[in-house]
Amino acid sequence: MAHSRLVFEHLAQTRQAAVAIESVTKTYQTRGGEIHALAEVTLDLQEREFLSVVGPSGCGKSTLLMLISGLIPATSGVIRVATQVVRRPYTNLGIVFQRDVLLPWRTVLDNVLLQVELRRLDRRRFEQHARELLALVGLHGFEAKYPSELSGGMRQRVAISRALIHDPPLLLMDEPFGALDAITRDQMNLDLLKIWDQSKKTVFFITHSISEAVFLSDRVVVMSPRPGRIVQIVDVQLPRPRHLALRETPEFAAHTRRIREALQAEGVLSED
Repeated sequence: MAHSRLVFEHLAQTRQAAVAIESVTKTYQTRGGEIHALAEVTLDLQEREFLSVVGPSGCGKSTLLMLISGLIPATSGVIRVATQVVRRPYTNLGIVFQRDVLLPWRTVLDNVLLQVELRRLDRRRFEQHARELLALVGLHGFEAKYPSELSGGMRQRVAISRALIHDPPLLLMDEPFGALDAITRDQMNLDLLKIWDQSKKTVFFITHSISEAVFLSDRVVVMSPRPGRIVQIVDVQLPRPRHLALRETPEFAAHTRRIREALQAEGVLSED
């Protein structure tokens, strides 16, 4: 892990890509025939960048995340993380899914430390860090609670803490707030920006929400229907730190309109 972090720091200094996706395709073999999930995708993710991906359901967003993590292989093309070609599961990263996947028989603290145990690291070395992460996401005092005693938003905060416990330089997030109510989702956006600002992780974030993507990101990748391809990359020229009032500004509306128009051009949105 220390070697990977040094590589990521070097990439930040030299402005090289932390994640490089080169002409990657993915085809699934099913009983009903081939499913072409991704057409050729080429994309660089810079060190400490917050990049979001939006697109219709089934366009390959989650497939792309799984390819970056090495959990599934690409059909063709190359993916590099910290200059290393991904040929197997890449371990020096954190992943947060839409479902928190907390173990109901473990306490909050034990759920955060689960990844430490799976990696066969010294639990005692990480327990204080786990408590600090829980405090950072507003869960101080909940360490001994069980998942059934938490709200949906609180459970996702635990999942984020678990993903960060080993201090990975890269964080992959697959619609982590999609199942939350609007108010809780707004708070989670603010919490995530606070975490990102303090830790400066490289974040690859998948969402169906155009406004969420603009609010969080440095760039937004817009994808076509399946087979997914990149149709536009929008640079988000909005100041940081960001507050909810930003969403009411003409500048914010201009960014969301540009993404919406890109989706309309692909036939994803239609007012006819």
